[in-house]
Amino acid sequence: MVKTLCPKDYSEAVYVGHFFRTGVPVVMDLTGLPDSDAKQFVDFAAGLVFGRGGDMDRLSPKVFLLMPRGMSNRPSAP
Repeated sequence: MVKTLCPKDYSEAVYVGHFFRTGVPVVMDLTGLPDSDAKQFVDFAAGLVFGRGGDMDRLSPKVFLLMPRGMSNRPSAP
């Protein structure tokens, strides 16, 4: 399961954190937000991913995939 979230304001960051912390990959679609709010979400997500050992990929300019630890789509080092 992958959870897609399209937040309307920064107060919805709690949902991104909730799903990610429970091990669910999250697609964070920020296309409906002004750039300043979208930047706050990206900063929050970067800290969340770094702190929990996950990974984040940009799918388009304002759409991001957050993957919990062990779900990275990057190739592992030999």
